[in-house]
Amino acid sequence: MKQDKLLAFWQLARMDKPIGIYLLLWPTLWALWIAAEGIPPLWTLIVFLLGTVLMRAAGCVINDFADRKVDGAVKRTAQRPMATGRVTPKEAVWLFIAICLLAFALVLTLTTQTILLSFAGAALAFIYPFMKRFTHLPQFVLGMAFSWGIPMAFTAVTGELPWWSWIIYLANLLWTVAYDTQYAMVDRDDDVKIGIKSTAILFGRFDKLIIGILQVTTLLLLVALNQVIGGLFYSYIALAIAGILFIQHQWNIRHNDRDACFRSFISNHYVGMVIWAGYALDFALK
Repeated sequence: MKQDKLLAFWQLARMDKPIGIYLLLWPTLWALWIAAEGIPPLWTLIVFLLGTVLMRAAGCVINDFADRKVDGAVKRTAQRPMATGRVTPKEAVWLFIAICLLAFALVLTLTTQTILLSFAGAALAFIYPFMKRFTHLPQFVLGMAFSWGIPMAFTAVTGELPWWSWIIYLANLLWTVAYDTQYAMVDRDDDVKIGIKSTAILFGRFDKLIIGILQVTTLLLLVALNQVIGGLFYSYIALAIAGILFIQHQWNIRHNDRDACFRSFISNHYVGMVIWAGYALDFALK
């Protein structure tokens, strides 16, 4: 029984599905490498790696707590631990608190500015799941939360927050809205029935067009960032590859097929990885 409960907690934190960790991690690594102009200090890197895993887990736990009464009505989420009763709401709340405390303990080893920024990041992670009841733009709140590691990375490495770091923040926010809209397209029919709001519902028949606009704007913002930083080469190649991946996403989701939309969402992992590889190469070879 104890092993079953631990497995349920593991699944509640979505540790068996690491795609969310990757999507949260890659832009954080962009910021760390850019801020440090190469490999960041080892301890800072370790804190952000572990913190990313923990805060993504905490976000999943509070998300399932917020959705505990509706997940059973959605095909993709019907077997989640809270939907099936394997984890109680009280247990989920305590797990969320424990994970957040572990993450905060790590942040306490960084700069004061980074510690202060972490409170806003935790607040964004907490409120995101509840936004689906009040606005069709929860993906923008998720984008804000998933991008918060960027200003934290700059303050942790340099003690400063240059104005152009917000270009990375905005680029990642828009990219997050794009890929999470693809994700929401998987559940759109179920969400309409149970009253959950999303950009996939808001965008309607213009969903693919708006996703495309968000993807192109993301690339243009990162090109602008490269112009500000200067002295880059491989990151431009990486952005070109990311653009090809975005075109593939558009092709995949053209018929609004659930499985194809989900595959495109998963593929965004490679977008983030390629962009990081471009920055890593540029700074390593300078």
